[in-house]
Amino acid sequence: MIVIVVAKAPVPGRVKTRLCPPATPRQAAAIAAAALLDTIDAVRATPDVTPVLAYAGRLADAERSGDIRSALAGWHLVPQHGATFADRLARAHADAAAQVPGQPVLQIGMDTPQVRPATLTASLDRLSVADAVLGPATDGGWWALGLRDPHHAEALRAVPMSTPETGARTRTALTARGLHVTNAPVLSDVDRWADALAVAATTPGSRFAAAVAQCHAGAAR
Repeated sequence: MIVIVVAKAPVPGRVKTRLCPPATPRQAAAIAAAALLDTIDAVRATPDVTPVLAYAGRLADAERSGDIRSALAGWHLVPQHGATFADRLARAHADAAAQVPGQPVLQIGMDTPQVRPATLTASLDRLSVADAVLGPATDGGWWALGLRDPHHAEALRAVPMSTPETGARTRTALTARGLHVTNAPVLSDVDRWADALAVAATTPGSRFAAAVAQCHAGAAR
């Protein structure tokens, strides 16, 4: 089974800009890097999966680039490509399927550093009884999409991304293809500062929580 992490290189000024203020662009990039590293750890700790990073931007320019490079040892790395985000997601599924044919795919992002290996395993297990699994996000989007046949990710091309209706419209697009869709647990994406504080509170001791706390302490001075 394949797990794809769709990620943007944590470069200051190009990632998590909605955390600014109170974060500076560099602090926002550091929080994003911590989120990515915690997500990579969760995938690495999930048994019997082939990990893939579908990335945008230059990882060499990222905050904590050395840590990220080390954490990705043994992963398949594929650059994102396509005119829209939906297009890039569909192509990421196709690229992963080309690298490891005949396997179900679970795609997540780097915005849910609270995800646990048990959640990923349970989501993959659902693909034994369903054609697709969708992990709803509290903002109306989704944080995870699992497909028994990754070619069905073509359905995403017709779905507007990053709207409060994205989750519902994704489900509709999948069911319109005759797929049986089941749910993964609901999680909160980290988009805004309130999200960062809430998610950090659920992950004490994580890199993400430490990065948020460092920024919060600086803003309080």
